[in-house]
Amino acid sequence: MSQVNAIGLNSAKSDDIVKSLNTLLSSYQIQYMNARGFHWNIKGRNFFELHVKFEEIYNLLLLKVDEVAERILTLDGAPLHAFSDYLEVSKIKEAKGISDGVTAVENLLAGYSTLIHMQRDILNQAGDADDEGTASLMSDYISEQEKLVWMLKAYLD
Repeated sequence: MSQVNAIGLNSAKSDDIVKSLNTLLSSYQIQYMNARGFHWNIKGRNFFELHVKFEEIYNLLLLKVDEVAERILTLDGAPLHAFSDYLEVSKIKEAKGISDGVTAVENLLAGYSTLIHMQRDILNQAGDADDEGTASLMSDYISEQEKLVWMLKAYLD
């Protein structure tokens, strides 16, 4: 018989989900820092609207960083917390020296597309493990970010 964790889920499946969530956490941290850098460094005609939008985006990302880390802990895992680990594990790359609005929005759009793909994979993993908590979290993130992707694309068109 397989082992279960404190919340009644298969421990081995939860360990696999924790690994995926740590990759997601790392990717969120890099997306957060990218958005923060865009907020600080944006220049040009659309400065005022993008400066405010990038702040909104990085605040949303920061909330998710905390929620993902807490979900990892709920599954009896340990969230990564060193930036060197984030850089090693993240599926999103650092964006440096970007002050152009279009380039920044394109970068955020690519990052969100990556996050959505990862979250769909975790949603499937969670479904296979009967992990409703993780599945619900991923479903909520996907819904929110699909709308944001649409808006970012509309901005670029």
